[in-house]
Amino acid sequence: MIHLPSVILASSSPRRRQLLAQIGVRFTVISPDTDETQLPDESPQQMVQRLAQLKARAVASQQTHGLVLGADTTVVLNNVVLGKPTAPADAHRMLQSLSGNTHTVLTGWAIIDAATGAEAVGCGNANVTFRTLDDDEIAAYVATGSPMDKAGSYGIQDDLGAVFIQRIDGDYYTVVGLPLAQVYCALRDMAHEEFEE
Repeated sequence: MIHLPSVILASSSPRRRQLLAQIGVRFTVISPDTDETQLPDESPQQMVQRLAQLKARAVASQQTHGLVLGADTTVVLNNVVLGKPTAPADAHRMLQSLSGNTHTVLTGWAIIDAATGAEAVGCGNANVTFRTLDDDEIAAYVATGSPMDKAGSYGIQDDLGAVFIQRIDGDYYTVVGLPLAQVYCALRDMAHEEFEE
């Protein structure tokens, strides 16, 4: 595996920090404050890519050099975007809606070279099928507090969230919060470009 450049991660997500560390990327974290509201007539894929760019650009604008990585994950059920829950009752409602159904997870990402303004943007996706959950399981999971900072109110890597999932079609790491193969290839390509200069 080639040497990957270090990055500035424009995200407060502990899952993204773990994933970057997993593939040997050195990074620092600067978390921007961005409005994550979906725009009118904006598709979920357009939304996650726009938000990833927005986060990366917000941080890149404060830097003179370096690569900035932004990302945004959302859950889509029957064309409805399920973001992060606003309260435990909201998390419970979301998990009830996911129970026994298949939903789509989208993670948009954007890498910006702060020195040149060059951008790479992409989106990972996966379809996730939940088994049928009972209310006690949902209540126990919500009581841990874990769903509260996650799109769709669950984490595939969580102790309890993991046992809700019956099947995944697509990229597992997209569901965790960062499509690693896509991001690795983009960082590798940007490292080559820097070397060529």
